[in-house]
Amino acid sequence: MNKLSLALLALLAVCATSGGADAAEPLLVIHGGAGVIRSEISPERERAVRATLEQALRAGYKVLNDGGTSLDAVGAAISLMEDSGTFNAGKGAVFNHDGRNELDASLMDGTSLRAGSVANVHTVKNPILLARAVMEKSPHVMLVGEGAEIFAKSVGMKPVPASYFYTEMRWKELQQALEDEKKSGHHGTVGAVARDKAGHLAAGTSTGGITNKRYGRVGDSPIIGAGTYADAHCAVSATGWGEFYIRATAAHDICARMEYAKTPLADAANVVVMDIVPKLGGDGGVIALDDNGDIAMPYNTEGMFRGTIDKDGHVRTWIFKDK
Repeated sequence: MNKLSLALLALLAVCATSGGADAAEPLLVIHGGAGVIRSEISPERERAVRATLEQALRAGYKVLNDGGTSLDAVGAAISLMEDSGTFNAGKGAVFNHDGRNELDASLMDGTSLRAGSVANVHTVKNPILLARAVMEKSPHVMLVGEGAEIFAKSVGMKPVPASYFYTEMRWKELQQALEDEKKSGHHGTVGAVARDKAGHLAAGTSTGGITNKRYGRVGDSPIIGAGTYADAHCAVSATGWGEFYIRATAAHDICARMEYAKTPLADAANVVVMDIVPKLGGDGGVIALDDNGDIAMPYNTEGMFRGTIDKDGHVRTWIFKDK
């Protein structure tokens, strides 16, 4: 085969990969956790949540609008939420039984099926960025605990002290949970799903887990297929009672139903969130996006922090079903 033929084949491969995807409309959907109880959210808290959701949406969408990848946008949106102190991820993450913050995160690229994940880290400011480093700068998918923190230092991430993650609200939640010795705070995870101008999808999730958790507990957020999943046609980030999302392999199940049963995104997401997870005993929600631009945000709790942004930069945020 001559050089001209090789060049033509290469060009055809590029065209087949992009397939007019340059015309794809960038999309971004985010969540700040399910399990919101109306009677427990003050007007001040609601304003802070909505403001942070809008900031995260605008930060992520700017990346997409400037030609960045869906992975870049997911990372930008989630890292802003991690930094805000508003949600149960990064700064402001909940405390475990011993009064420490244990952080989990994962990220997945739908086009290549590459993924990165970290769990039980204590000194990493932005676990979502470390998850991406695991994906891109190591041969592994998941790193945990001290090994993940050593890896973070090796890629130039400066550790932060435990005091960085402290917020008064989360500390009070732990004291109440210790007093009650009952499960609390199952929700508060943050996540994002995005489609870039090339039509590629990505998903990411970050969390501090459950208030008063013990013994190195890991939920669904850092587990690929449970709390996070993306392929060429579907991207999902979950929030809820992690043990049940793990057992249901919830995020992957939604995408699998689309691929194998040709189920529409909204129907696939609804079956998993409104039927399968509750039958197991769990609750929560998901945000999901497909390559056609369809969006689903089902949840089976009283409320879920969530938001979208459109091509005109119009931001919409929701907490409950009626507002």
